[in-house]
Amino acid sequence: MKTRIVLLTFLLTTCFAHAQAKKWTLESCIEYALKHNISVRQTELDTEDARINKSDAIGNFLPTLNVGMSHSWNIGLNQNITTGLLENQTTQFTSLQGAVRVDIFKGLQNVNTLRRANLSILANRYKLADMKDDISLSVANGYLQVLFSRENLEVARSQYAVTEQDLKKTEELVESGVVPKGDLLEIEATAATQEQQIVNAENELRLSRIALAQLLLIDDYDNFDVADEDFMLPESDILENSPRTIYNKALTFRNDIKFSEANVALAEKDLDIAKGALLPTLSAFYGYDTRISYQDRIVGTGDFELIPIGLVPSTEEQVVTSREISAIRGPLPFFRQWTQNDGHSYGLQLNIPVLNGFSAKNSVKRNQVNVERSKNQLEQDKLDLDNAIHQAWNDTRAAYKSYEAAGKALEARQGAYNYARERFNVGLMNSFDFAQAQSRVDNAEAEFVRTKYDYIFKLKVLEFYFGIPLDEL
Repeated sequence: MKTRIVLLTFLLTTCFAHAQAKKWTLESCIEYALKHNISVRQTELDTEDARINKSDAIGNFLPTLNVGMSHSWNIGLNQNITTGLLENQTTQFTSLQGAVRVDIFKGLQNVNTLRRANLSILANRYKLADMKDDISLSVANGYLQVLFSRENLEVARSQYAVTEQDLKKTEELVESGVVPKGDLLEIEATAATQEQQIVNAENELRLSRIALAQLLLIDDYDNFDVADEDFMLPESDILENSPRTIYNKALTFRNDIKFSEANVALAEKDLDIAKGALLPTLSAFYGYDTRISYQDRIVGTGDFELIPIGLVPSTEEQVVTSREISAIRGPLPFFRQWTQNDGHSYGLQLNIPVLNGFSAKNSVKRNQVNVERSKNQLEQDKLDLDNAIHQAWNDTRAAYKSYEAAGKALEARQGAYNYARERFNVGLMNSFDFAQAQSRVDNAEAEFVRTKYDYIFKLKVLEFYFGIPLDEL
């Protein structure tokens, strides 16, 4: 039993440690963000609402059927069928009604409403896809920021490791009397500065991880980290395409443009629906009703009696008439009364709008304005896209040149530093000049890392406009 407990504890600990050690790739970050983002879930509900509206639009083509039933008790003065006198009594009645109505022509409003519902579903899909694109771009930016902070920390640590070696070497040179002790103090100050830079870099890395975790709606900041992978500068020929070429291709798939185009189509359908209100409508109807009474009734028995009504004056013969003998019976059976008392009504109803306070005409004018507004918004969105692509193209081109220049500067600073280090080690350079050379190479390395990730992000944005997925880093 004790062995089982130990084994179970070991397995749980191993699983927990594995879960804690999960490393997030860019693809998994984007997938998780799209699944858990609240705005995405809200827009998905909007799409579901659009599907329900389509169901309503389909229902407009179906007949309306309404069935009603009532049962009433009448209490008060009613004629007693036996005595013929008014008496306080209670009578009961049951009535049933049914009505069917169907639109034959309604100014094509039902047809246009259904078409609008389909367009609304499509528009919500474009809206959702556009939102996912924006979220993916934000996640990619946050992910690259973590990678930048991590590499910046590695650069700071490697610089400090080199300084530690210089510090040990300087201590030996001071002990041998080759360099003065002031040089050692200068190197120690440089090491202390680099230790501070490491602390700042660690803090920046933590903050960037927290920012990315918050973007993913993850609150376990301590155990959240991105994958350890060798990140190489991506090769791309996107800059060989002109901004106009990228723009023309973006128009074919960009969801924000398709969403604006769908809004124009929606506005046009709203206009068609409004125009339909100006046309006559024709509908057919059918009604059925019946009534059942629970009151006793007077019925004939089939037997007759002679009733004198007078005398013949000349003969004094009695004049008589016959009358059927009546009897009190209960109400007729329920379903017999149903068929005997039922009634039917059917026909056509034509409605012609003549005067409605200008509401229909104003609705048409208002929707015409909305159509123009939607078209203007589409043109503005295209203009914004064109400007964004030109800006992204120029930014990417400038970032690449900055990256190349930073690489050349780093190579030159590294060569100058190596030369200065050799001179310092043999006592031909003082510690201040050597510290300046080291500071310049440190700044060059930091600038190289910054320009590298700045170029990568701007490159991915430009490729994004060209249709290349963001998760392909």
